[in-house]
Amino acid sequence: MDDCLLTVAEAGDILGTGERFVRRLIAERRIRYVKLGRPVRVPESAIAEYVEARTVEPVRRVRTGYGRAA
Repeated sequence: MDDCLLTVAEAGDILGTGERFVRRLIAERRIRYVKLGRPVRVPESAIAEYVEARTVEPVRRVRTGYGRAA
């Protein structure tokens, strides 16, 4: 098992958010986690999957012309 288990605080640091947001993701079961008795840990791969699933690619607009002729 080479997937590192992160604390809620560490997961929040990686996501650039606070612990509260990560705990909400866990409570809503929007991210995978491991429960070790009372403590909760988040696998590093779960953070990567969460970010990948919510990444929005930019839309490139195709220009059909350079404007209207007067």
